[in-house]
Amino acid sequence: MQTDFTAEQRLNPKIARADEILRSCVHCGFCNATCPTYQLTGDELDGPRGRIYLMREFLTDAGNTVRTTQHLDRCLTCRACETTCPSGVAYGELAEIAREQIGPDRQGYAGIIRRILAWVVPRPDRLRFVLRLAKPFSWLLPAPITKNIPATVGSSFVVSTHKHRKILLLNGCVQQVNTPLTNRHLTTLLEKRGVGVVTEAQEVCCGALDLHLGDNRAALKFARENIDRLYPHLDSVEAIISTASGCGVTVKDYERLFVDDPLYARRAAAVAAKTLDVSEFLGQSGFEFSASKVDKKVAWHAPCTLQHGQQLGAHVEKILADAGYVLTFVADPHLCCGSAGTYSILQARMADQLRDQKLNALLAGDPELVATANVGCQSHLAAGSGVPVHHWIELLE
Repeated sequence: MQTDFTAEQRLNPKIARADEILRSCVHCGFCNATCPTYQLTGDELDGPRGRIYLMREFLTDAGNTVRTTQHLDRCLTCRACETTCPSGVAYGELAEIAREQIGPDRQGYAGIIRRILAWVVPRPDRLRFVLRLAKPFSWLLPAPITKNIPATVGSSFVVSTHKHRKILLLNGCVQQVNTPLTNRHLTTLLEKRGVGVVTEAQEVCCGALDLHLGDNRAALKFARENIDRLYPHLDSVEAIISTASGCGVTVKDYERLFVDDPLYARRAAAVAAKTLDVSEFLGQSGFEFSASKVDKKVAWHAPCTLQHGQQLGAHVEKILADAGYVLTFVADPHLCCGSAGTYSILQARMADQLRDQKLNALLAGDPELVATANVGCQSHLAAGSGVPVHHWIELLE
């Protein structure tokens, strides 16, 4: 793709990187074939190729900010386009740059909701308090918010064991509040196999939510705090493990986010290199697991942050199959379920349409339950599913 940035604009490292990404695009349009929002609307501007044109115009100061914002806000950042792209266009990074230039502020109701989400969600204590407060009054709240209120609100989870082998387990922000059983179950599984679990009591948000909202300053502040707390553990643990793929993909990206930071580049790279999704760790461990019920039918939903963001293939499917589960066929497994962090609240109509499509595909094989690997997907799918939705770790004995 041809670009028209001036020499002065290219002095900005972000613009220089955007220019590099834009020039790698060859306009082929393969990305549209796997873009969930383009499949819904049929609008070129709701597909990656159209958004790339909009971002190019916007970043050169020649674009329509309102139109760019509208269509970029509709983007799930599922990164299915990156998996499809034959030219290796780093679409997610380009969208991150554009969102930073646009900024996190929006007008009206959307702006209010975005500010509330940014203030509450990355801080578990606030999130826990707000959910407990909101639960009795959920019937008064808008549906996009009500469907994200969990049945029970979890407490904080701090563990320190003294086994010879140890891993550092990330608590996550939303996960420790909405689905705390995931990490508790993994801790039991590992300790029975001689692997101790350590958690960092002062762990903070990985920064993912603010990155998606375009507030890079807040995101990097969280990330720096996290690096300061996680780095001292690196010499005493085998790996940093994330059971929420949305958190894992962000922590793994710390090296890129701090590559030009003289104070944090080395430590950020070390933390990122030590971080694994739980499926990677268990896949490499050689541990054997059994199923809660042999031959139980399970529909597997791979979160976008796992299959496209982390580019992890069939790790989970193999572990579940080896444990004794029967995995049902799921059509179009590359498509997003519509959760995408705050997307299910900020773009509720499209999120629900995508969820309904995904559930139709997941339930077509008549499974007894649905398994996934990210708290957002789990909560979003469960709000519309007629069968139980679990984190896959909970299925292992």
